[in-house]
Amino acid sequence: MIKTKLAVSIVGLSLLTACQYGAEEDTSFMHESGNTINVSDRTDLYNEEGSPNANDKGANFGFVRHQKSGIPQDIAYTPTPGMDREAVANSISSLSVQLPNVNDVATLVTDEEVLVAYETDSDNRFETADQVKKTALSVIPRYYHVYVSDNPNMIQQIQAYSPLDSTSRDIDEILTDTINKMLESPQGRALNNGENANGEGYGEMNEDIDDDMKDDYEKSRYEKEKMQ
Repeated sequence: MIKTKLAVSIVGLSLLTACQYGAEEDTSFMHESGNTINVSDRTDLYNEEGSPNANDKGANFGFVRHQKSGIPQDIAYTPTPGMDREAVANSISSLSVQLPNVNDVATLVTDEEVLVAYETDSDNRFETADQVKKTALSVIPRYYHVYVSDNPNMIQQIQAYSPLDSTSRDIDEILTDTINKMLESPQGRALNNGENANGEGYGEMNEDIDDDMKDDYEKSRYEKEKMQ
């Protein structure tokens, strides 16, 4: 009888220890760094280099969790990183050139617009423009406007703007003139009932100050429809 109780006690203690170990394992894959909680660098859960068991590193999920810091001016706080416009332009060009009948693509990413010029031998310019535009939209933040052109001469033109930046002299006028020329090419379908083909929306909060290309030729029509 004593042996039986002793055996039961040992088994119970083992189970309790295992449960405690399991509970620690459930949370140990998380660690905190300032106000960011990341998955620990463990090969079976997360690794910046990818899991050694994965055949395709591109198949790995990405996960980062942020929590607001309760400490004012927390020195451990990491500011939100800015968008790398060069990297975004590279992504758009590399994806677009893989589209059917698109052979050469140049992309310029500004602070609020994306200009994509490309050379194509497509028989359906409208459909190709729609594909190129939607490819760009899939990469950029949603507030950006996208303008495309299948005029090969535009490739050299927007390439000439690559050394410029948002603070360059007369940059707004330069871009406006270029965009107006790009609009002579097909732009594809309107994105939805509230946005035109370039992602310019109607009734946006900054509509009064936002100098969209659509404002010159469509805003008056929209106001008339709104009154009906």
